[in-house]
Amino acid sequence: MTLELIAEAEAAGARTAVACEALGLRARTVERWRGGAREDLRQGPTTEPANKLATDEQQEVMKTMNQPKFRDLSPNQIVPLLADEGRYLASESTMYRLLRKADQLHHRERSRPRMHHAPVEHVATGPNQVWSWDITYLRSPVLGAFFYLYLVVDVWSRKIVAWEIHTTESPELASRLIERTCCDLKIDPFGLVLHSDNGGPMKGTTMVATLERLGILPSFSRPRVSNDNPFSEALFRTLKYCPEYPSRPFADLAAARSWVESFAAWYNTVHLHSGIRFVTPDDRHSGRETILLNHRNQVYACAQAVHPERWSRGTRCWQPIARVYLNPELRDVTRLPPGGLGNLVPSGAGQSPDKARQKLTGDTKPVAPPTQRPSPKTIAPIEAIRATNSIQPNARLDSRIRRTS
Repeated sequence: MTLELIAEAEAAGARTAVACEALGLRARTVERWRGGAREDLRQGPTTEPANKLATDEQQEVMKTMNQPKFRDLSPNQIVPLLADEGRYLASESTMYRLLRKADQLHHRERSRPRMHHAPVEHVATGPNQVWSWDITYLRSPVLGAFFYLYLVVDVWSRKIVAWEIHTTESPELASRLIERTCCDLKIDPFGLVLHSDNGGPMKGTTMVATLERLGILPSFSRPRVSNDNPFSEALFRTLKYCPEYPSRPFADLAAARSWVESFAAWYNTVHLHSGIRFVTPDDRHSGRETILLNHRNQVYACAQAVHPERWSRGTRCWQPIARVYLNPELRDVTRLPPGGLGNLVPSGAGQSPDKARQKLTGDTKPVAPPTQRPSPKTIAPIEAIRATNSIQPNARLDSRIRRTS
């Protein structure tokens, strides 16, 4: 069953290592299974450590730790106190191990025990389903003072759907930005997920009330865990590390807004995003992604037909990314998303679908290239496709992206 799931994921374009990681396996383990090895061949220790405490010594350690003067202390405190008495019984780690073995290692303080909360998973299958937003600092001429960039990105398409720059962080400004964006895009915000961190503007009373009134579902990162908001963090890194980012502080608020406006236009309509098969966020958001990827697939198929000896495996996977996960859960074999492991793969060239099908069916015959391939003369250049579908890579900023005047 496991090998079939991995083969299914490979047939959908997933890399073997990524599919194995989703199942908690190593790629080398799967290769060994496919080679016929079905038993665990690992050799563990066959003898006990020579320096292991004897049974009577373990009992003496447990008896000492359970004495009235030590029973309320941790091993980190017991060991120094025993040393003050001129005694050494065992190390702290050994004491902890013995307490754990005797089921005596529990939380006994009045405070609540430390909780480990997993982030909430959100899945986007189309635009305007899951948004991520955050605020970043832009340097101003005054030392210690900043301009604050409010930026909202669509998780599925990676498109910047809204941004504003202000001189303060405020939940009132953030709530107005979200409400105005929903009106400009003419979308029904009910059921929309808006993810952010735990900052004051994100959890302010005005912001929470606005989201509740609009029917937007708020989602927050875990405290002090920046990885829970990866889409906004990655976008901010692209913004601040691009070659055009000013090396000096912005002269004033108007200069900062002018620069971010040009960046948003470039990012949405020109930048080829690696997480969405190297199409622009605007192409993916507006639905032109399928046409572009089909065109690339035809180009690769034609190139393989002309020189099949240069292709040891199948062509690159140009299938659109169907689902985008925000903080995906760790899944086992019984908790896979609809469509199998292939939908867990964000991007990349992927493995040959033909080779993956061979692994799934057990067929070892070489796969011959298709006899009918599109001729290079029949494949329209991408400029013609863009013109037919009104794709303007050099267009100015989309009118739906707001800029505060």
